[in-house]
Amino acid sequence: MIMSFKVGGLFSGVGGIELGFLKAGFEISWANEIDQYSCMTYKTNFDHLLLENDIKEIDPKELESVDILVAGFPCQSFSIAGHRKGFDDERGNLFFEIIRIIKGLKVKPKVLFFENVKNFYTHDKKRTFKKVYDLLHEELGYSVFHDVLNASEYTTLPQNRERTFIICFQGEKGWEFDEIRSSKSYVFNSKFPPNKIDETDSFRKYLEEAVDEQYFYDSDKYNYRELKKAVVSDNSVYQWRRVYVRENKKGVCPTLTANMGQGGHNVPIIKVGDRIRKLTPKECFNLQGFDKDFKLPQHSDSRLYRQAGNSVCVPLITKLALLIKQSLEES
Repeated sequence: MIMSFKVGGLFSGVGGIELGFLKAGFEISWANEIDQYSCMTYKTNFDHLLLENDIKEIDPKELESVDILVAGFPCQSFSIAGHRKGFDDERGNLFFEIIRIIKGLKVKPKVLFFENVKNFYTHDKKRTFKKVYDLLHEELGYSVFHDVLNASEYTTLPQNRERTFIICFQGEKGWEFDEIRSSKSYVFNSKFPPNKIDETDSFRKYLEEAVDEQYFYDSDKYNYRELKKAVVSDNSVYQWRRVYVRENKKGVCPTLTANMGQGGHNVPIIKVGDRIRKLTPKECFNLQGFDKDFKLPQHSDSRLYRQAGNSVCVPLITKLALLIKQSLEES
């Protein structure tokens, strides 16, 4: 018997987490995003219900019950790149809106799936994570799994992207003390984290064949001299870091970030023949694992770079979603 599990999404961005779950055989019931441009990209690629409003305006009693609730909740307040204010930042406080919605749903989800930045676990001497753990485990009764996974170690995607994943199973408070260990979480515990892979793809597999001249650096660019001196390898990906060039010597793309859309200083740079260029927005989406036919609306490049950097590595989401699905089916 094939079991069907439904997913609801919060802070969905352009739908990277939902796409990963779709590829794993889940059904998406609804999603939520407030940014109008991200919503345009989302609706261009998905047909299910998208709630285009502030999460604070959502009444959970009006939502369809789902088996899995997913959320890539705002990370800027926990990120090294941000000011790291955590729950003192309004964006950090939005996590409590997730808790409000879980409590208000007619039926609590069987599984919770959250994604955030690498240092989420260690933020504020681990006090931030302890607060999250207490809410999820002690108050709501979920088991709580967490780990930092690098997409380039678990998928063939050539992007160095370390992210914290928090995966929770409902009704299993104190499961780890159960001698029988017959719960879903014990099944999941035997599967998580997934096995690492041996080798990633070449980043060139994800490049476009025809690229507009606007993405190339020529002698009229203010930083051309520094780029010409530093960008010398066909097998490396580089970044312009405001005043210097940084080479990612592992042959994979450095972490794609939301601030690629702010002046372009973090957009990865490559050598193509005798010329130098930055990656296009489409190539950034490719390096996040979105399908080549994923459609990008006619937004400005800065908005598309931001959307790509704010999203997730889709193949890693799919890999984790498959483990969740196996655990639910085996239970």
